[in-house]
Amino acid sequence: MSAVPASPARRPIRELPDELISQIAAGEVVERPASVVRELIDNALDAGATEITLKLLAGGVRSIVVEDNGAGIPADELPLALRRHATSKITSLPDLESVSTMGFRGEALAAIASVAEVALLSRTADAPHAFRLDARSGELSPAARAVGTSVEVRELFFSTPARRKFLKTDATEMAHCLEAVRRHALARPDVAFAVWHEGRLVEQWRKGSAEQRVKDVLGEDFLAQSRPVDARIGPLHVRGRAGVPDAARARADQQYCYVNGRYVRDKLLAHGARSAYEDVLHGSRQPTYVLFVDIAPERVDVNVHPTKIEVRFRDSREVHQAVRHAVDDALALSRAGEAAAGTAAPALGWPATSAQAGLAGMADTGTGPAGAGAGARFGGLRPGWNPPPQVQGRLALRDAAILYAQEAAPAWRPAAPAGAVPAGAADTAAAAAATPSAGDAEAWPLGRAVAQIGGIYILAENAQGLVIVDMHAAHERIVYEQLKSHLAAQRIESQPLLIPATFAATPQEVATAEAQREALATLGLEVTPLGPATLAVRSRPAALPSADVVELARSVLAELAQYDASDVIQRAQHELLATMACHGAVRANRRLTLDEMNALLRDMERTERADQCNHGRPTWRQLSLRELDGLFMRGR
Repeated sequence: MSAVPASPARRPIRELPDELISQIAAGEVVERPASVVRELIDNALDAGATEITLKLLAGGVRSIVVEDNGAGIPADELPLALRRHATSKITSLPDLESVSTMGFRGEALAAIASVAEVALLSRTADAPHAFRLDARSGELSPAARAVGTSVEVRELFFSTPARRKFLKTDATEMAHCLEAVRRHALARPDVAFAVWHEGRLVEQWRKGSAEQRVKDVLGEDFLAQSRPVDARIGPLHVRGRAGVPDAARARADQQYCYVNGRYVRDKLLAHGARSAYEDVLHGSRQPTYVLFVDIAPERVDVNVHPTKIEVRFRDSREVHQAVRHAVDDALALSRAGEAAAGTAAPALGWPATSAQAGLAGMADTGTGPAGAGAGARFGGLRPGWNPPPQVQGRLALRDAAILYAQEAAPAWRPAAPAGAVPAGAADTAAAAAATPSAGDAEAWPLGRAVAQIGGIYILAENAQGLVIVDMHAAHERIVYEQLKSHLAAQRIESQPLLIPATFAATPQEVATAEAQREALATLGLEVTPLGPATLAVRSRPAALPSADVVELARSVLAELAQYDASDVIQRAQHELLATMACHGAVRANRRLTLDEMNALLRDMERTERADQCNHGRPTWRQLSLRELDGLFMRGR
C-alpha cells in the first residue's frame, strides 16, 4: 500500500513586502518591452503631446526612451509619479466609472521601475529648466530639455532574470514595439510619431488627416481595398474603414478595434465585425478593418484588466448590433454599384434598356424550363415578389424559397422586343436589336456583353477594358439577396420527431431553452425541459433531415445565450437560403443570348454584395486595357 502523504504544515498569514507586491503588479502590467512602450505613450497622449519619439536599443530590452512635447511634470511631483496608485487622471469613484483618459490606474511607472532602471526627465512651461529624477536612488537634479517629458527605461527585467529569459529575439521584440506604436498612430492622426532603433529611423508618421494616417500606417493597398464606415446607431458612433472581401487575408493581422480611442482586443467587437462578412468571405479568410467605436464613457468599463486592453460594455448586444450593421452597410454596395452611384440615376436606377425590357418580358410570359406562368407569379428577377393570397398563408420558408429560386430565377427567356425579327430568324439579328451600343456600355460599370466562354463565363466590354463574369456565382448572389429580402421574416419549416432526442444539459442551456422558446421555434426547433438537467428535442428543421439534432440544438442554444436572438435566427435562415440560391441559380454550360447576359450584368449592378457569391468566391474580375496590352507586349 502506498503511504498517505502528510498534510503540509500550516503557514501563518502575513502581509507581503512592498518589493514583492511591486513585482507581482509589474507581472500584470509589463509582459515585454512593447508593454512599456504602450504605457509610456498612453501617458504622453494624456499629457497633450503632439509629437512623440520612441528610441530603442536591442528591441527595447537594453533601452526604451519615450520623448514627448506634452505639458510636463512639475519637479515636486516627479517622486510622486513613481509611487503606486498615484495619478492625475482620476480622483473619485465617479471619475473611475467614466474614464476618458488613456491611463488612470497609476500603476505603470511604479511597475516598470520595479523591474528596470528608470529615470524621469521633465519640464513644465513655467519652469526655468527641466529636472531629472533617478527612480532607484531618488536623486533629483537639474537637466536640460524643452517643455515635455522623457522617460528612460534601461535593462528591462534586470532584477528578474528568469522573466528576461522568456523574451524573444531583438527583432521580434522590436516588431512588437513597433506594432504598439502603430496602434496608437491609427487612433491619433493629430499626433506625429517617430520610432528609432539602434540609432536608425525605422518609422515616422507625420500629423495629417485620418485617411492619410491609415494610408501611411497600413499602406495604399488597404486604403484602396477598403470602404469608409460611418454610422450612428443609438448612442454609438461606429467609424473607420472595412476591407472589401477580396482583400481578406490568411491571418487576422489587420484587424484594429478601438473604443473611445483606446485599442482593445474584444471578442464581442470582433464577432460583430466578422458576422458582417459571413456570406462574402471564402473559407477561413480573415477580413481587414480599422473600426472606432465612440460611446459614452459611463457605458463602458475599462477597469477590467491592468493592461486596459479589455473592456466590458453595459449593453453588449447593443454594441454588437451596431458594429455589425455599420460594417454590413459599408460592404453592401458592390464595386459595380459603387462605381454606378456617381453616374446612375438616384437609388442606382438604370435607364430602361432593351435587355431589361427583355427580362421583364420573360417575367410576364413565364417561358422557359420553369413552365408558363412562373414569371407572371414571381416577377422574374425584379424586387417586389408578391405571391397570390392562397400561397401567402400556406408556404413555409423552405417551400417558398425553393419555388422562387427554381421557378422564377432561372426562367431567363426574354420576350422579343417590339419590331424584332420573327421567330426562326437569325439569333444575331434579335440580339443586335436588344443589345446596348458600345457607347451605352461606357455608362455601365460592368459594360456590354460580347460573348460566353465555356458555358461558364461572360465576357463584357466596359470603359476600362474587359470584364469576366462567373455567371452561376453572380446569379447565385442575385437570387440569394432577393430571397433574403422576400423571405427572411418567415419561420423555417419544422419536422416533428417520432422519438424525442434527449440529452444532459447545463443549467445555462436549460435556462436558454426556456427563455428563447419562440426563437427556437422560428428556427424549426422545439426544445423543452424534461427535468432540471435534461432537455428534449421534439422537432428539427425540415430542410436538415440528416442533421445531428442534439449537436444542432446545443450549438443554437450556445449562440442564443451569447448573442441576440434575431442575429442567430437571421444567420440560420441565411445559411438555408444560400443553399437554396445555389440550387436555384443558372447552371454552368447553359447557353445564354447576349440579351440574357446583359440582363444579368444589369442585375449585378443593382444587387448588394454582388462582388462575391454566397460562398465568398469572386463573381467578376476586371482586366484593364493596360493589362491586356501587357499580355501581348504591346508598346514594348
